[in-house]
Amino acid sequence: MTVPKVACKIEAYAAVNPSEDHDKIKAAISNVILDANYEYREGSIKATSRDLNSLSKIQETIRRRKVNRVYRRQMRYNTEGDTTWFYLNKQAAFVDVVAVCDEAEESPMGPIKVILHSKNLEKIADWLAPEFID
Repeated sequence: MTVPKVACKIEAYAAVNPSEDHDKIKAAISNVILDANYEYREGSIKATSRDLNSLSKIQETIRRRKVNRVYRRQMRYNTEGDTTWFYLNKQAAFVDVVAVCDEAEESPMGPIKVILHSKNLEKIADWLAPEFID
């Protein structure tokens, strides 16, 4: 499916717990958010991108596993204005697996929070987690 040409900002945050190595947390985020810029600050790592292709690994996983309803529900439930978000399991991301969390507590060491900002959230949702997957 072709990536829509829409203006967006993608942010991903993950806490770096005292027992964790910030390079490993950065690696976990980079396993699920591709080609982002990283910043370490005050016990967390923030990744940012303005390219929807950064979410291509998540999109491919959604299509392959047919878990579009879970992501659509999370994005719909967490939408406010031009912003929506969902959680990914940080431990799963570290081993290169994309796994959504309904709640932050589902990721014992804390989740990766992916935040999408765009005036075209519906187009992004239709690409990221299409309603119907063949």
